[in-house]
Amino acid sequence: MGISTSLDANGIYWEDKMAAYELAQINIGRFRLPPAHVANRDFMDALDHVNAVAEAADGFVWRLTGDGNNATDVPVTDDPHLIANMSVWRDIDALAAYVYRTPDHLAIMKRRKEWFDHMAVYQALWWVPAGHRPTVAEGMARIAMIESSGPTAEAFTFKRPFAAPDGTSALPVQDECA
Repeated sequence: MGISTSLDANGIYWEDKMAAYELAQINIGRFRLPPAHVANRDFMDALDHVNAVAEAADGFVWRLTGDGNNATDVPVTDDPHLIANMSVWRDIDALAAYVYRTPDHLAIMKRRKEWFDHMAVYQALWWVPAGHRPTVAEGMARIAMIESSGPTAEAFTFKRPFAAPDGTSALPVQDECA
């Protein structure tokens, strides 16, 4: 972990710990109908805006994109109805603020049952070394870990978070979109 100093507006120097870890997340969804079906248009049309809001959010680091500005064309499995969203954030608080307190994202999340089949496990969070950009295969392996063992330090959820390997704490976040 590195340390840097910064001068604030009052002329006071502060030491900032540079995080050794960042939070990776994957969430998956299986469309009820083919992705290009007209019934999915509202979801697909909202992606550019919702992704732009994410990129502007405090703590956002990176997100997976395919040929377009989203990841809907990135193969997840051999199921063409399954899509994945992956991103990396400074910490769990930054991700939770975006997911559960951003009106535009909440509006989409509240409608997810219109577009997607119910899945027992659709999300995984895990700590990655700062600068690491996870692959879809890595994310799907984390989903599989939760399916087989439940939340652990290697793959967890908002409701059962684990601290980063450097000891950064993580408090549970309730799924307010359900």
